[in-house]
Amino acid sequence: MASKVVLQTNYPGYPVRRGKVRDVYDLGDRLLFVASDRISAFDVVMPNGIPHKGEVLTRISEFWFSRLKGVDHHLIEVVTDRAPAGFEAYLDELRGRAMVVRKLQVVPIECVVRGYITGSGWKEYQKDGTVCGLRLPAGLRQCDQLPEPIFTPATKEESGHDENISFERMCGIVGDTLAARLREQSIAVYQDAAAYARQRGVIIADTKFEWALDGDKLVLVDEVLTPDSSRFWPADVYKPGHDQPSFDKQYVRNYLETLDWDKTPPGPQLPEEVVANTSAKYIEAYEKITGKKFAA
Repeated sequence: MASKVVLQTNYPGYPVRRGKVRDVYDLGDRLLFVASDRISAFDVVMPNGIPHKGEVLTRISEFWFSRLKGVDHHLIEVVTDRAPAGFEAYLDELRGRAMVVRKLQVVPIECVVRGYITGSGWKEYQKDGTVCGLRLPAGLRQCDQLPEPIFTPATKEESGHDENISFERMCGIVGDTLAARLREQSIAVYQDAAAYARQRGVIIADTKFEWALDGDKLVLVDEVLTPDSSRFWPADVYKPGHDQPSFDKQYVRNYLETLDWDKTPPGPQLPEEVVANTSAKYIEAYEKITGKKFAA
């Protein structure tokens, strides 16, 4: 599928904040979230993008926001046939990759839930028998499902590495009551989504959520349960004891691990084959989870 790759948007007249993947425009009482095709790995943005990635992230988030019953979220609408006032000239670029969302006070914590032992958690477990300081049963294999999901918060950094922190330190940042609510809500959403995805042939090994406050109400914000914020594994070939094939950017990380690169900017140019395969994996994740054909 041919597609224009959008690495960065430029819409004059509105304040913009650029994250690793999203360009966020301030519309006053609302925000315009534009998911670019940028891809980051090890917290470094690669110089070339992944076709359709921004659309996939936006459409998967839209699917989960509409499916997660009883969970408040910030999505007002995905830009499809009409652009917000002032952005009409950019409709073709925004279509399918942009969301108009409520502007809320974001809690400064990455709420990570892990259902399987993998990645940095596996490395720590091999060394200390813990993941993010939480003691786990002995004898777990790489990529084993945990007895129950664990909550491992991290600081939310605009640039550079998010830092894993203890639940106690999280309490010190946001208070005991809010920390407990965030842990409970994050685990509940993960369990609901993981059970659904497993029926669709996808294992959600882990994921990270962001939450905001609307008064006392917790509101799910940013992207949710996407291949950027989660590890997605194909259930039909899942076998613990080794790294799993994935539908997410782990494929890019695995490629980068083969290079003599010190994981500091600038990131290396990704080969065409890695770009094409990553795009196909993101689209496959969308199609498996939503049950819909991806229309570019």
